[in-house]
Amino acid sequence: MKKILVAYFSASGVTKKVAENMAKAANADLFEIAPEQPYTGADLNWMDKRSRSTLEMKDKNCRPAMAAKPDVSGYDVILVGFPVWWYREPSIIDTFMESADFTGKTVVPFCTSGGSGLGDSAKNMQFLASGAKVLDGKRFSSSASADELKKWAEKF
Repeated sequence: MKKILVAYFSASGVTKKVAENMAKAANADLFEIAPEQPYTGADLNWMDKRSRSTLEMKDKNCRPAMAAKPDVSGYDVILVGFPVWWYREPSIIDTFMESADFTGKTVVPFCTSGGSGLGDSAKNMQFLASGAKVLDGKRFSSSASADELKKWAEKF
């Protein structure tokens, strides 16, 4: 049986809820990709061209610091959850992908969004963790059922 880690970043709590339910459904461990400097409401104001999140997403080389470094060594599959920002993964996910050795691991992104899909997230994540096998992921609504999450996670 494969050992699974659900790693997630959540700005507003929606992705956290889905990730926690995913971890329970998949009998997986849970790791929060928390920023060293938490995001404020003003930081997340995508309509403000000077907000922290807007500036981070404009700079493809931006790597916000994480509060803790992950240890993925004991896992075969890492499910990586995040909200969609600007049609892709938030910059802190890029930090996560560069923070550990994913060689030989299967990485599968999942996102929460009202309508946007993953965009190029899997491709971006594969580039950042070249030793991993990054699969296409899935978008979940905030009300995804435990059964839906379990069926999806069982694929891996």
